[in-house]
Amino acid sequence: MPGMGHGLLSDNPIVVAAFRALLRQQGLLVLIFMAVLLLALAARVWVSSDASAPDPARRDEPRPRWLLRVVFGILWLFDGALQGQALMPLGMPTQVVQPAAASSPQWVQNLVSHGLSVWTLHPVSAAASAVWIQVGIGLMILFAPRGWWSRAAGLVSAGWGLAVWVFGEAFGGIFGSGLSWMFGAPGAALLYALAGLLIALPDRSWLGRRLGQLILGSTGAFFLAMAVLQAWPGRGFWQGQPTPQATAGSLTAMVQTMGQIPQPRPLASTLSWFAQIDAHHGWAVNLVSVIALAAVGAGMLAVALAWRPRLAAGSVIAAAVLCVADWVFVQDLGFFGGVGTDPNSMLPLLVLIVVGYLAASRPIASADTAPQVIDQTGRTRWLGAASAVCAMGVILVGALPMASASMNSHADPILSLALNGDPGRENTPAPPFNLVDQNGQPVSLASLRGRSIALTFLDPVCTTDCPLIAQEFRQADQSLGTDVGKHTVFIAVVANPIYRSLAVVQAFNKQEHLDHISNWLFLTGSLSALQAMWNGYGYEVQALQNGGMVAHSEVAYIIDPSGNLRTRLGSDPGAAGPTSASLATLLADELRAVTPS
Repeated sequence: MPGMGHGLLSDNPIVVAAFRALLRQQGLLVLIFMAVLLLALAARVWVSSDASAPDPARRDEPRPRWLLRVVFGILWLFDGALQGQALMPLGMPTQVVQPAAASSPQWVQNLVSHGLSVWTLHPVSAAASAVWIQVGIGLMILFAPRGWWSRAAGLVSAGWGLAVWVFGEAFGGIFGSGLSWMFGAPGAALLYALAGLLIALPDRSWLGRRLGQLILGSTGAFFLAMAVLQAWPGRGFWQGQPTPQATAGSLTAMVQTMGQIPQPRPLASTLSWFAQIDAHHGWAVNLVSVIALAAVGAGMLAVALAWRPRLAAGSVIAAAVLCVADWVFVQDLGFFGGVGTDPNSMLPLLVLIVVGYLAASRPIASADTAPQVIDQTGRTRWLGAASAVCAMGVILVGALPMASASMNSHADPILSLALNGDPGRENTPAPPFNLVDQNGQPVSLASLRGRSIALTFLDPVCTTDCPLIAQEFRQADQSLGTDVGKHTVFIAVVANPIYRSLAVVQAFNKQEHLDHISNWLFLTGSLSALQAMWNGYGYEVQALQNGGMVAHSEVAYIIDPSGNLRTRLGSDPGAAGPTSASLATLLADELRAVTPS
C-alpha cells in the first residue's frame, strides 16, 4: 500500500520534466528580450554621429576593479548554470540547505526553515528563478563596466549574496559547532556579497593603496582567527583515524564524505589519498594547516600596517597555494554531486586577495592616470548600458516569479502529482451509496445532487497518513472560499471493517478539528454497506495482524454536481509538510474546475 510518510526523491521524473520545461520557456523569453534590446540599443550606438568621438570626461576602469568584476561576473554565470541541474528543485532543501543548518543553533534553523518555505512549497518555480537571477547578476556585472549601472550591479550582487548566505548557507555555518576555514567559513555567498560591495564603491575608493591594504588586512585578521579556531583543542581537527575512545577526526570525516559524491575518478582518488594521510597523520596535517594560516594571516596584517612589496607578494603566493590545496583536497572543488551550487569559498577568497594585492601594489594616483586601466570607448559604454538593461530584464524573469511564489502560501500541486502521478480523467456516473454521517443522519449520492464532492476513504484509528489526508481536505475547503465552498462537500468514508462506529468517527473528527466544519461528512454504516461502497469504487482494504489499523489504498475522487465521477487522483500525502499540503491545492483546483461559477 502507498503512503506511510515517505517523501520524494530528488530525481523525481515529473518534477525534473516540469523544471526543464519551465527553464526552456523562460529561456526563450530571456533570449527574445535580450535580442530586441541589444539590437535596438546597438543600432542607436552605430548610427549616432558622435559615437566614436573621444569623451574627454571619460575615466577608465582600474585593473583591480576590472579583475574583480570579470571574475565574479563569470562566477555568477557559472553558479546560475549549476542552479539549472535537474536535482535542484527537490535536492536543494534536503541535500544543501538543511545539512548546512544542522549544526547551527535552533534560532538559525528556524530562520533558515522560514526562508526556505518558498522553495519547499514551489520547488520548480523557485529553482528556475534562482537560475535567472544569478545569470542576470553575472551578465550585469560583466557588461556594465562603469557608472551607475555598474554600481547598481554591485549592490544587486551584494543583496542576493547576503540572502543566499543567510537562507541558503545558514550564515556560512559561523554559528555552528564545526566552523572551520577549511570547510568553507565564512561562506562563499558572503564573499560574493563583499565583492559586490567593492564593485559598488565610488571610483575615488580605488585611488591610492588604502583599499588594497584594507582588503589584505581584513583577510589577514580573518586568517589569524581561523588559525586559532583550527588549533582549538576538542574540536576534532587534531585527530585522524578513529580510536576506541573517539570517532574519526573532523577533517578525515569531511574528506571521506566528499569522496562519496559522484565525480571524476581522478578527483575521487585524490580525496581518498588525502583522507588516508589525514587518518594516519591527523595531528601533523592540522599543525601544518594552523602554521600556514597563522603565517599568511600575520604577513597580510603586517602588509596592511606598512607596505612591504616582498612580504606582500610572498603572503599572496602562500595564500594562493593554501587556498588551492584546500579547494582540491578538502572542498573537492565544491560543485560536483548534482546539487553543488558554487565552487565553494576558496576561489572567491583567492580572487579577493589578489585584487587587494593589485590595488595596494600598483596604486592609481588620480582618476585620469593612464597606466593600469582597461580602455572603454564610447560605443563600449553604450553597449554596456544596453547589456545592463538586458541583464536586469533577465533578473526580473527570475525575481518576479519568485516574488509571486513568496506571496502564495499554498503548496504547488506538482508535489502531489510527483508522488501520486497524473489524475485519471473520467466522465461516468459515480457509484451510488447509502450510508450515515457522523451524526447518524442518512446520506446518499442522490441527496448531494447539485454539489461538487471530494471523496476519500479514511481509517478512523490510523495514526500515519489518514490524519494528514483529513487535514488536506480541511485546507482545501478553507482555500475555496465561501463562493465555491457553499457548493461543495468533503466526504470521508470509513475504511476499517472493525472500527466503524459513530463514536470512533466522532472521536476522529474531534481530534482533527473537523467537528465544526459544516460541509464535512465522515460516513459509516454496516459492514455490508461499507463493503459495497469499497467494491463500487475499486477500493482495497487489508486488515493488519495484531492491531486495529488497516492497510488501504489512498485515492480521492472528484464528483461533479450532476453525480458524475470526473477525476480519480492519488491521495498519498507523503511526508508531512509541503508534499502533503500540495494535495490540498490539487483538490481545490479540481473542485473549482467542476463547480459552476
